[in-house]
Amino acid sequence: MNHFHGNGKLLLSGEYYVLDGAIALAVPTKKGQLLQVTYAPSEHRVLHWKSYDSNGSIWFEAHFDIETFEALEGYVSKKSMVLQKILQTTRKISKNFLVGKEYVLVETFLEFPRLWGLGSSSTLIHTIAKWAGINAFDLLAKTMGGSGYDIACAESETPILYERQDGIPRTISVDFNPPFKNQLYFVYLGKKQNSAEGISYYEKLKNIKNKKDKLVKELSGITHKIVTATKLEEFEKLIAKHEEIIAENMAMERVKQIYFSDYWGEVKSLGAWGGDFVLVTSQKSKEETQAYFLEKGMDTFLTYDEMVKG
Repeated sequence: MNHFHGNGKLLLSGEYYVLDGAIALAVPTKKGQLLQVTYAPSEHRVLHWKSYDSNGSIWFEAHFDIETFEALEGYVSKKSMVLQKILQTTRKISKNFLVGKEYVLVETFLEFPRLWGLGSSSTLIHTIAKWAGINAFDLLAKTMGGSGYDIACAESETPILYERQDGIPRTISVDFNPPFKNQLYFVYLGKKQNSAEGISYYEKLKNIKNKKDKLVKELSGITHKIVTATKLEEFEKLIAKHEEIIAENMAMERVKQIYFSDYWGEVKSLGAWGGDFVLVTSQKSKEETQAYFLEKGMDTFLTYDEMVKG
């Protein structure tokens, strides 16, 4: 039996523009996904896939022909077709992947709720790549696409600075451990975002805005200042500026203006705007801060240390 694990991810800065070379600050999360592989002799050459959610319930199951990775009758769905493509691409990259195997049971275990947006797809790509002994960034590029910061987080033990130079990923570990981290919280908005749709929207808009290089440089500069900020007030000004830049150039409204206009601290969108988690700051107690968001109907409230690995 083999085990492979990938961390979840959160993008703290550089969202969208990381696709065009902006330096982004990203953090691996303590919760991720485990992939477990069991091999057994059998008359039937089958790959049996079972995916469990964070409550231990099966949310996806399929059988695949081990020679072609095509989903067998009764198991064809949108989800199985996505996984089929990943498996077939893995075989193209690694010619010997599962060749000669008989019965293979793969079980995946999510450690966070599926709707949290912490990377159920990226942790899957990462663990399959580790299993097959191939480059996860290569597998991502040939299947789901994206900037790759989530793949970098899946294998990192610390926060990272991430950028793509001419399409090639570059990762630097950073000691992002601000003295005010006990005044940083993550709140789940309960509005699952589709990252692919967010990227598509960005791709359409960036052709209209002829400022890409300037914005990439400006956002990269803010990211470096965020990493080195030593006071909460400085950090709040930086993330507010970052929000303003994205809002103006993406023709989107700040999440604080939409949902939290009366909130005393700062609120920053993470990754695809408008859903999943936001980062919030507060100079008030944890209890008072959490009570504010509970009144808004948002009961998933995590401290920095509860969420972030490293």
